[in-house]
Amino acid sequence: MPALAKLLSPNLFPSLPSDRRPPPPSATAGATSAHPPPIPIPKYPPPLRSQKPRNPPRPPPNPSPNPAFKTHHRNSRYYKPIRPDSPVVSSDGGRSVVVGESGVSYLLPGAPFEFQFSYSETPTARPLAMREPAFLPFAPPTMPRPWTGKAPLKGSKKKIPLFDSFDPPPPGKKGVKYVEMPGPFDLGKRPREGRTREEILGEPLKRWEIKMLVKPHLSDNRQVNLGRDGLTHNMLELVHLHWKRRRVCKVRCRGVPTVDMDNVCRHLEEKTGGRIIHRVGGVVYLFRGRNYNYRTRPQYPLMLWKPAAPVYPKLIQDAPEGLTKAEADEFRKRGKKLLPICKLAKNGIYLTLVKDVRNAFEGSPLVKIDCQGMHASDFKKLGAKLKDLVPCVLLSFDDEQILMWRGKDWKSMYPEPTVPLAKEGKIDDACKDRDVKKVISSPKMTSLWERAIQSSKALLLDELNLSPDDLLKKVEEFEGITQATEHSYPALVLSSERATGSSVAAYEDDSTSQSEDYSEDGFPFRDNDEYDDICENDPFEEADWSTPLGSLPVDRLTEKLSQDQKRPDS
Repeated sequence: MPALAKLLSPNLFPSLPSDRRPPPPSATAGATSAHPPPIPIPKYPPPLRSQKPRNPPRPPPNPSPNPAFKTHHRNSRYYKPIRPDSPVVSSDGGRSVVVGESGVSYLLPGAPFEFQFSYSETPTARPLAMREPAFLPFAPPTMPRPWTGKAPLKGSKKKIPLFDSFDPPPPGKKGVKYVEMPGPFDLGKRPREGRTREEILGEPLKRWEIKMLVKPHLSDNRQVNLGRDGLTHNMLELVHLHWKRRRVCKVRCRGVPTVDMDNVCRHLEEKTGGRIIHRVGGVVYLFRGRNYNYRTRPQYPLMLWKPAAPVYPKLIQDAPEGLTKAEADEFRKRGKKLLPICKLAKNGIYLTLVKDVRNAFEGSPLVKIDCQGMHASDFKKLGAKLKDLVPCVLLSFDDEQILMWRGKDWKSMYPEPTVPLAKEGKIDDACKDRDVKKVISSPKMTSLWERAIQSSKALLLDELNLSPDDLLKKVEEFEGITQATEHSYPALVLSSERATGSSVAAYEDDSTSQSEDYSEDGFPFRDNDEYDDICENDPFEEADWSTPLGSLPVDRLTEKLSQDQKRPDS
């Protein structure tokens, strides 16, 4: 019984075995007996009154700071609508900010034209609102310089003379860069002062002069780079700096402005006053003029910062022109499965983009362009340009791709094929019984067609509904006929003196008739001015080749040898 009571006790293990370690001491117990840290904590003396604290308190803000420091940054939510009845946003005497169809422009007293940040890349749509207060980005006439902690720099004592292109430094002078003289001029001519653009440009350049001016710049990297902003205002002064030492300025265009290079070239000539003498792809060569003088150049103030672009209407609308919202959504769904016609590279040259889009619209009402890797503002500007140049309707910019619709008013570039017929003649008689559309041509065009058919240079098909194989057979037969006609010449049989004279006369008559017909039929559309320019310095133009037979030295030698052979041997 005592053993059973001992087994039924609730504590079966009243004590731990002797081989077990005691439990670790509690945290509270260990706190009192903790070892000191190996590195003692340094104790710094309190700061003296003469020493300044590390973080001094900021001074209270000035209640009336200088307006030069009080500007709106790009992330501010400034929005000021533009009223269409008042184009002048702000005005200070003769200096004003104007908003019109060409965007935001700046008027200064005495300026030859309205200044803009970009002259070639301004949207055609009228802006809706301003993103920042209307300030002129130029230096004011009296600069109220705020105190920045430094005194202004003193003026330089060195007197730098004005650079005169008519009196440049000598070429061998030490420390002076290479400077090209004005010109080119003919012998005995000198440069003269000019005020207007025509007087500065002088006489038109000749072909050899253009080649002489452009050749040194073909492999030269001294150039003006024109990017996504197009022709900017400060670029005008940069062009004049290039003209200071060289007659030609090389402008390299890349990116969005290359879609419409004609627009870029027009603004370059208008704003700089020069003339474009050569253009290859996106590279333009700008000539300063024969009588250009850097001292009397037009001087424009520089823009100190880039103004914020105003708010323009949205390019992508839920229901574009001529479509409902349901139709536009259906076009967008179809456009996701459409393959792009091309992929545009960043900062590329897009000279043929408008032509490619127009050709693509001939086969499909929807066209997509892949712009992956380009900046968002770049392909949006591309879409805005294509909308005006093609023209087309923009549907979306999703997935960095431009989706366009050709519109309801679209017309094909290629008219329906028609057969040119005349009121009278062989062509009209041959096509009298056909069910074709009749087009009345001019008498000159009708005579050209008839001569081409008579001389086997054109073929009039009797059957219009031919299969491809039959048409190919006809073309091959016609090629053989034309080759035989072009490579056949009249034969000359020289049997006697009479026959020789008669055959030569017949050949001359035949050749004159053939040459007259060939000149009229073979070159009906040749530009006479271009042909005159090509043959302007031809040394054989005024030569007289109508020499009588037997008058050449070779004929005399032949006659003498024949007489020697007829003599009897002595």
